[in-house]
Parts: sequence; C-alpha cells; structure tokens
Amino acid sequence: MQPRIETITDKKLIGKQLTMSLADNKTFVLWQSFMPRRNEIMNKKSTELFSIQVYPKSFDFTFSNFKEEFEKWAAMEVNNFDTIPNEMETYLLKGGLYAVFDYKGLSTDTTIFKYIYGTWLPNSNDYILDDRPHFEILGDKYKNNDPNSEEEIWIPIKLKQ
Repeated sequence: MQPRIETITDKKLIGKQLTMSLADNKTFVLWQSFMPRRNEIMNKKSTELFSIQVYPKSFDFTFSNFKEEFEKWAAMEVNNFDTIPNEMETYLLKGGLYAVFDYKGLSTDTTIFKYIYGTWLPNSNDYILDDRPHFEILGDKYKNNDPNSEEEIWIPIKLKQ
C-alpha cells in the first residue's frame, strides 16, 4: 500500500481533547462526549471529523510502551475561532508534508499502523517521521465498527537529509 504525499496549510479546529495511553484508551469516551455536541460548532468548513493524536517527541512508535501518554482530539475544521461552544477548545493544526493512507476496515484493526510505522516508514528512501500531530479524517464513508468503513490516515513526514 503506497500513500499519496500531500502538503497542507494550517487548519483551525474546534473540538474536545483527552490525555490517554494505549493501555488506558479513552477514545470511546472522547467521541461519546463530542458527537452529540458537534452541531454546536459554527463556521464548519465541512462535515468531516478529525481524530488527532499529539504524541510527545519521545513516543515509541513500536507501540511496546502501552502506558505512554498522548493527547487525542475529536474535532471539526472551522473557518475561524469567533464562536467556541462551551466545554470545547480550539486547536491549530500546523501544516506540512503528510503521507496519506486510504484505509478500509475496522478502526480497531492496528495492522495498518504496524505497516506504516514498521514497514513503510523504515523502508522509505525519501521520508522520515516528523514531530507534528498525526490524524485521521473521518468522512462520509466512515462507519464506526464496520469492516467496510473508510477513512484517511495522515502521517507527518519530512524529507530525509
């Protein structure tokens, strides 16, 4: 599976965030609190949902340390930050170069991430992982807990020196 390489500009997002680890995964709790309130967000650019992971610089992408914490966001892109619903926050996703993988399958299947971090990145002649947020775009074809669900996985990369 080869990704497409895209450069994006900064994105303004509004949503909710929680700190979690793989061992203490609060993704369900985060989305359960966000989804019923997503329509309170004004100035949306689209109906697409962003699932963002902000990992510390030292994060172990072999995923062998299940207790290492990171920040996860459930958010939507907006045109501006003029109106922010109560109990929601703003997030400025810095632009840059990304490897974009079109994924079809269950969101609980980690095979794609093992491929990205364990095979594609180490074997890339041109790119290495960059220290910026990772995210998934959940569009019209995303269906939670459905093997036919489709999403885009965006991995921050930079050119090898």
